[in-house]
Amino acid sequence: MFEISELKEKKLPELQEIAKELNVPKYRTQKKLDLVYQILDYQAANPKAVKAVIKAEETSSETKKEEKTSSSNDNPKKDQKPRPQKNDNRNKKPQPQKKHHEKKSDDDKKPADDKRSANDRNDKDRNDKNDKKESDKKPQHQKSNSNNNDNRQKNQRNDNNNSDNRQKHQNHKQKDGNVHDNRSNGNKDSRNRYREPDYEFDGIIESEGVLDIMQDGYGFLRSSDYNYLSSPDDIYVSQSQIRLFGLKTGDTVLGEVRPPKEGEKYFPLIKVNKINGLNPNVVRDRVSFEHLTPLFPQEKFNLADKQSTISTRIIDLFAPIGKGQRGMIVSQPKTGKTMLLKDIANAIAANHPEVYQIVLLIDERPEEVTDMQRNVRGEVVASTFDKEASEHVRVANIVIDKAKRLVECGHDVVILLDSITRLARAYNTVQPASGKILSGGVDANALHKPKRFFGAARNIENGGSLSIIATALTETGSKMDEVIFEEFKGTGNMELQLDRKISNRRIFPAIDLTSSSTRRDDLLLDENTIQRMWVLRKYLADMNPVEAMEFINDRIKQTRNNEEFLISMNG
Repeated sequence: MFEISELKEKKLPELQEIAKELNVPKYRTQKKLDLVYQILDYQAANPKAVKAVIKAEETSSETKKEEKTSSSNDNPKKDQKPRPQKNDNRNKKPQPQKKHHEKKSDDDKKPADDKRSANDRNDKDRNDKNDKKESDKKPQHQKSNSNNNDNRQKNQRNDNNNSDNRQKHQNHKQKDGNVHDNRSNGNKDSRNRYREPDYEFDGIIESEGVLDIMQDGYGFLRSSDYNYLSSPDDIYVSQSQIRLFGLKTGDTVLGEVRPPKEGEKYFPLIKVNKINGLNPNVVRDRVSFEHLTPLFPQEKFNLADKQSTISTRIIDLFAPIGKGQRGMIVSQPKTGKTMLLKDIANAIAANHPEVYQIVLLIDERPEEVTDMQRNVRGEVVASTFDKEASEHVRVANIVIDKAKRLVECGHDVVILLDSITRLARAYNTVQPASGKILSGGVDANALHKPKRFFGAARNIENGGSLSIIATALTETGSKMDEVIFEEFKGTGNMELQLDRKISNRRIFPAIDLTSSSTRRDDLLLDENTIQRMWVLRKYLADMNPVEAMEFINDRIKQTRNNEEFLISMNG
């Protein structure tokens, strides 16, 4: 098995060969330490495969060693063939010197010639000449010279063998160095050609946004942190992805994102996990919102149980709100409409957690936006009065598109709009002039889009529902506001009137009970409640709005819930 110390001692090409044999993925692009740890991880996961590779390496190394030893044994044999002749001649050299001094010169010439012929390959003529001179000068010490010659011959053999081995070793090193250099150069070329990041971040980040499709066919996922306007957090969605999944403007897409490459500005979407909280395969076959069947609201929002206030309890009796309601809160300035919206939002969030709630604030004060964000359990989308009218329109359009896409997928959505009058003003400002101007400076075609916004509220047969509770301003002193209110007056199926006289008496909620009602409330209330509400309305009809509100306010405070209040009624 591989150990970390052994692997660290190896060079990068050797590690890459090991990784290649182990089939480690992407080993070419990794650094040395990363490759070491990846080999160790693979070894921990697949010990059998690693053992097989190690055995194969051992067998291959043994065969290589045998080949080297055989080649090294063959080379000295070839080199040592002429050397015994040289050594024999040298051994024979001193013998005739002992017996026959006369034939010394002839005997010295013969070994010298033999030495030259034997040492032509190694170029050792100088040593042989020196040996000859010494033997001529010192005939008295022939025995010692012969011993010295024998030692020198042995040293020469060893030197020759060592020089041969060094040359082989150097040649082998040069070959290995060339192989390693070629491999390293190949790796450098591949790195330069196929430049990949050291760490892969694809699929690590999972992000969500609302799709906004451009005219060219591609789109961006807008972030709710920036009120669905263009921002640095936008995620690019390609045209092919939009076609593949059948995406529309307003779809809430959850998917995996990768960082932008060189030359890219945005984070592209690489995988779609969910669309509007559902599987993409389910969403692909949905029916368009315009082709869904609208019905009257049949399921009532329970506003009188958890986190209920006097305001929500009165609304729950006199103007009940159902799933799919198109309600309008008609109010004069300073009558508490924003507080009433906040109470309704908190009651719906507490009693109906399955409902997706959006609070849309158009042309409102920034401090009210902050207060709503901190005190309401729901998504708050705002465009304050210091923004341009085009931003109001863009925010409103993407919010209504998001709500429609959620309803297409079977969700229940509630939009609390404050206010529809200011939204209509923004549409009127953006609308190009058609030449037909109504009283108050309202363009004839300007109110079509806010009507389409408000008219999107409906209860879907065998599906979801979209409820819109919008506030409309009256008696502001602006002729345009009066015209807008008159245009929207009969479009809703629930109307809640707030009276300035009641709020001036510091009675909240300042609801005009006789003027507030819901169409087809018999579909939302049970028979017993309907009968008692008939009796109560007849009793309140003789009173003015202030007296009626004071009477109901006192009775509601004395009871814990609406059932107890209805039981306490006489008759």
